[in-house]
Amino acid sequence: MDDFVRNKLTEWKLSDWIEAFEAQEIDKDTLYHLDDQEINQLITKAGPRVKFNNKLKLLKEEQNATQPQKEAVNTSVQDSPSKSEKEKEIQKRKRKSDHLQGEFSQWQPAPKHQYNCAAGSQSETEILSDVKDIMRRVSEGLHGRDKLGAFLKDKIKDLETEKRHLVGVFGKTGAGKSSLINAIINNEGLLPSGSVFACTSVMIKVEATSGSKYEAHIKFITKEDWKSELKSLKEVLENNDDDDDDDDDDDGGGGGSNDDFLDPDGKLSALYGEEWKERSTHSLMDNKYFIDIPEFRTSKTKILKSDSAEGLSEKFVKYTRSDSNESEEVKRWYWPLVKCVTVKVPDNDFLDHVTLVYLPANGDCNRSRDRMWTGFVASCSTVWIVTEMNRAASEKETWEILENARSLLRHGGECQQIHFICTKSDHEKPDDLKKIKSAVMNEFKRRKLIKNHFSEDCFKVFTVSSTEFLKGENVNPDHNEIPKLKEILKNLNDAHSETLNYVSGAYGILSLIQGARSGEVVEQKNDLYDLLEGNLSIQLNQVKKAIGKIIKAFEQRLSEGVEKSQNLCEKKLKSFLYPSKMSDRAFHGTLKSAVRNDGVQKPKKGKPKNLNMTLASYLTESIDEKFRKTFPNNIKCGHFNGAIDAFSLSTDSLIEKYKDVELQLIFLQTEENKIKAKLNKTILTQKKLIYNSLTETIKDNMKKCYREAAAFEGRGTLKKMRHTIERHVHSKKCMFEEAKNVMLEQLSDLKETVLRTLEKTMKESIDFSLKTEACSLPDVSDHLQVVKKHYDELHGGQDEKKNS
Repeated sequence: MDDFVRNKLTEWKLSDWIEAFEAQEIDKDTLYHLDDQEINQLITKAGPRVKFNNKLKLLKEEQNATQPQKEAVNTSVQDSPSKSEKEKEIQKRKRKSDHLQGEFSQWQPAPKHQYNCAAGSQSETEILSDVKDIMRRVSEGLHGRDKLGAFLKDKIKDLETEKRHLVGVFGKTGAGKSSLINAIINNEGLLPSGSVFACTSVMIKVEATSGSKYEAHIKFITKEDWKSELKSLKEVLENNDDDDDDDDDDDGGGGGSNDDFLDPDGKLSALYGEEWKERSTHSLMDNKYFIDIPEFRTSKTKILKSDSAEGLSEKFVKYTRSDSNESEEVKRWYWPLVKCVTVKVPDNDFLDHVTLVYLPANGDCNRSRDRMWTGFVASCSTVWIVTEMNRAASEKETWEILENARSLLRHGGECQQIHFICTKSDHEKPDDLKKIKSAVMNEFKRRKLIKNHFSEDCFKVFTVSSTEFLKGENVNPDHNEIPKLKEILKNLNDAHSETLNYVSGAYGILSLIQGARSGEVVEQKNDLYDLLEGNLSIQLNQVKKAIGKIIKAFEQRLSEGVEKSQNLCEKKLKSFLYPSKMSDRAFHGTLKSAVRNDGVQKPKKGKPKNLNMTLASYLTESIDEKFRKTFPNNIKCGHFNGAIDAFSLSTDSLIEKYKDVELQLIFLQTEENKIKAKLNKTILTQKKLIYNSLTETIKDNMKKCYREAAAFEGRGTLKKMRHTIERHVHSKKCMFEEAKNVMLEQLSDLKETVLRTLEKTMKESIDFSLKTEACSLPDVSDHLQVVKKHYDELHGGQDEKKNS
């Protein structure tokens, strides 16, 4: 262990864990590469672990944002686009789209989104390409041997951003999710679809590739993960056999366990056939079972390629599902070992910055897969709930999917839009489609659990027929709304478009370079410097007060939640442990599954049971409304009630008075906009961890009794499990106060991060703009003129859009 790690743990008020890091020889390099499992082993308590994860994430972001100066000095031609990349861009521009792809191409927006100001104006793609080429040449012209040159090089690198919009696709088995995705990408043969018995069993991401072939990147769980899961699967089956022989009517069977998400028989039979019944866990880990997938044994990604969608589908089907009509060619199905499959589609521009994610409804019993599922759901900006037309409004399972994921999507996620998609519209009359849409909307209004998290503006209903669309028949867009869904994806792509942000940032940097080359106006610079420093101090204080007031309000609401939790938690616990609509015989398996999985039981169908969320419910309910208003998922609304968006050095109003340093003020204006946008994105990520910390802290406090309860076997097991949990909760009511304190500490840490980032970034930018002597800087006046033209053109388009 080195001083860097020791100092960081001390700075983060985690010095109690220095010994654990020292024992595992964690140094600066390994600190940045710790995974979730390793962090769980190093920091065994939830509160400190959540805090450590937050701090480490911010440390990584700071490292990426501010590269060491010596790296800037050694910046090489590596920054410039390769010849092949430029050729690809030219090919992309010249490529002739087919009639569907052309309609929804990212870079050929519909007229209402057109930003061109005059005939002969360039498309956004061409503008972005031109400005990137200009900035590459400018970067090459900066030697970087002085502080200002290194600073400018870093700012140019920082212009590059990448953000993918995730669209999560949920739905019950056989609802038509695969067919819908195939229709959206206009390729019938990509994702296998068909019998409801041949359900897709793993997460599948669908995104664009710049290559010419269809690809499937298959990521496996680790051998250690599978060995652990294999042991659990065997234990479940053995315990079920034991329970079946037990005549105790109190807990004499795992009646509910056969419905558990583990599905031990199905998983083991898919991979091993019938052999698993006669072999030990150790024997089933023999390499002979994995001879066709050496990537699983070596923890590498398996990549499959094909010239056609159908060809790729045939290759990867065994990694995503089991088929009831098993062919002789497929002897073994590998989906139980798969963590995720990423399918890459060529010639699909509107998926350049959008990824469709096919998601199982309830996650997975395997912890690594479940963590990935949780991460995907929490990162979805849009969710598609797919159901069949004939029972769209009344299908209980479909609504339960949305209800179960509501917290993860809203407060613990980024979801802004929910699209309820009713399939097989070609079987219905137009008047009936309107009635179905209306019925679904009424059901949404009736569902309080969903309505409390999402407004009516977020919820839209669509009717589609994938079959009709793929046949290429005349599609009425009012009845078959796949074209509208494609338009939504295109708009997500456009919304992401980095063109405006990149050009704005480039305009600011070029303004600073050219301003720094101008003649000295020392007195004016000094006056302006003092004025801006004063403005910065005032603005930071206003942000501090605004966020502090919000944290105080959270503290009050959480205190109310703590009091309610301590008074009523045993009542909540009783409703969980003694369900009125389930016999003891059936509930035995459900509770056994829950205690084995840290308080969470995930059935194949229906509502998951989460004791941690049940116990934390009074805490989460106490802040839900306040949290929604403070941290909206739509970044444009502004976090902390707009406190960050209100931060301003008022540079635009100073330009008239300080004409000689106008270019420096333009740079500061663009930097201010950039850092506020960056902070809003950081907060969107951090607020998920903050909200989930309430349930995580409860779970951490309950783990001891879960382990104890999971160890019981034989007669009286259900009674012993219940008593153990009840006794533990009664003695640990202080955990609600701990959960409150963990959340408040994280909110306070976020406040400090916001203030520190604003101060550091703007102070540094002011110093380099007004206090640093200009060294050998290139003349960028011609570049500045070109980029300003693009900047004005793009901003003019934005204004027109706002006013339209």
